[in-house]
Amino acid sequence: MRIPEDRLRRLELKVTGKLDGLLGGEHMGLLPGPGSELAEARAYQPGEDDVRHMDWSVTARTAVPHVRDLIADHELEAWALIDLTASMDFGTADYAKRELAVAALAAVGFTATRLGDRVGAYLMQRDGLRRRPARTGRTGLYSLLREVERTEIGRGSMGLAAAITALDRGQRRRGLRVVISDFLDTSAWEVPLRRMAARHQTLAVEIIDPREMELPAGGGLVELTDPETGTVQEIMLTPRVAAAYREAASRQRVANAAALRRAGAAHLVLRTDRDWVIDIARFALRRRRLGSRT
Repeated sequence: MRIPEDRLRRLELKVTGKLDGLLGGEHMGLLPGPGSELAEARAYQPGEDDVRHMDWSVTARTAVPHVRDLIADHELEAWALIDLTASMDFGTADYAKRELAVAALAAVGFTATRLGDRVGAYLMQRDGLRRRPARTGRTGLYSLLREVERTEIGRGSMGLAAAITALDRGQRRRGLRVVISDFLDTSAWEVPLRRMAARHQTLAVEIIDPREMELPAGGGLVELTDPETGTVQEIMLTPRVAAAYREAASRQRVANAAALRRAGAAHLVLRTDRDWVIDIARFALRRRRLGSRT
């Protein structure tokens, strides 16, 4: 299946148009901070410049307030690891989880290509890990987005920990690393993620469907299928069982957030029942505010 050109253009407009508008015209990337260099000092403009960017050494020498801007590095490489295992072929709300994976990759990709950076990807599939070389421009990104959307999803693949290790070892040049997954994998992915985050700016995009957090209302005998193994289990759905499921799912997400925090990765959550553009914009603004305080 080939994604129509007009659909890709609409996706691009969402990222470069609506997202930029929500960020107030200050869009320099989703993860400001490392990877930026200081620009020349200039005179402070009252009411326009942030006093936290004041260059006190120049101000002291000239007796005139000066600020120093940050300029993002160019011609870097952004590499994404996209989880295309069976659990990502699921969705009970406004989007399927795979659609949000495409949206997250588009947000990173269009941002990077507008800055002149190259974007490459590792696709985590049932028959192993496929590498797509880093390329510049819209044409290469369009091709990558099409491949992510049309890739056949099936059961069985290498674990997330092994995939992160392969990305880290395969791409040594410093840059942005993005892991897009539902993080339902039980392999020990925290250690390789921490190792990667020690060298690169790292963003973890966790994709969630509300049905994974809470069972449907009602009772009686229901069948639950594990998408990764195909195992089917019948359970008697009672309020007590539903409450236990809800508690266990919440514990898992809390544990994921703690592991990502310990690993040093920025953590963006996208849900299939929410507007992904708004969630990405809020995340970028929050990161920008945090970055300006450091």
